[in-house]
Amino acid sequence: MTTQTKSAPPAAGPRKGPRRRPPAPSATTVGRPGFAWALPAAVFFALFAIVPLIMVAVLSFMSWDGIGSPQFVGTDNWSRLMDDPVMLESIWLTLLLTVLGVVIQTPLSIVLGVWAAGHQRNRAVLSVIYFIPLLLSATAVSVLWRALLDPNFGIPADATWLFGDGNLFGEQATAIGVLAFVSTWQFTPFHTLIYQGAARAVPQVLYQAAEIDGAGRYRQFFHITLPQLRNSMITSMILMIVGGLTTFETVLILTQGGPGTDTTISAYYMYDKAFKGFDFGAGSAIALALVVAATIISLIVVRVSGYDKMRSTMEGVS
Repeated sequence: MTTQTKSAPPAAGPRKGPRRRPPAPSATTVGRPGFAWALPAAVFFALFAIVPLIMVAVLSFMSWDGIGSPQFVGTDNWSRLMDDPVMLESIWLTLLLTVLGVVIQTPLSIVLGVWAAGHQRNRAVLSVIYFIPLLLSATAVSVLWRALLDPNFGIPADATWLFGDGNLFGEQATAIGVLAFVSTWQFTPFHTLIYQGAARAVPQVLYQAAEIDGAGRYRQFFHITLPQLRNSMITSMILMIVGGLTTFETVLILTQGGPGTDTTISAYYMYDKAFKGFDFGAGSAIALALVVAATIISLIVVRVSGYDKMRSTMEGVS
């Protein structure tokens, strides 16, 4: 009787499962674009921003009437401007108009932007009409309001019960009020657009949770919407500050710095010195001072507000 031996089963080898695809490269693993991609923009910025700024800085230490060769005078232009009462008054007026623009336009833009981000009836049509001033240039807006506020045939001439003699450009207080109003009318739609986009980006789950907790519309606005608009608010304020420090066309067309020098802001005084008085050295010094002031104030706002350390408030974004 023979016995049959069963052969041992073959050794089990590694099982071959479905082949996995390699993970797709994420944004962190993909290399950043090379410097060559930014070279055209860098060259454009250098030619039309950096180089002219350097030339203005050099010219601020020169005496030049636009004819002949500039003569180096050191800090003479700067010392004359520091002793110039019109220059000192123009700095105060520039700061005043800038503060008025921020104080008036910020709350108005927030309210309109949040409203435009909703789903009200006829919201789209009203928003389009409201944004029309944003499509016009500062020159066109200034010419328009100069005609509308003309004391002889404009609105003040037909409403003497409200405007008195109708000459809104004859006194400093009313002239400054006109400048602040025209700037608000033109630039509020731009900042409203910023807040509209930011309000639409607020996560809806925040409002849903607030409704569950019994929070009304006003509490949602002050405790959810406003905190979520903080980044946009700081961006808008920086743009307002820089725009206020460099305003020129509005003053040139509406008041021409008058009456007298009561509305002569720094940007207009730069134009008056350089292109009316042919003192391009002093005009360059004012221009350089405006650039430095706008940069410093913007950096202070960013630093104090902590804007440079902020993170996105969007869901899922760290």
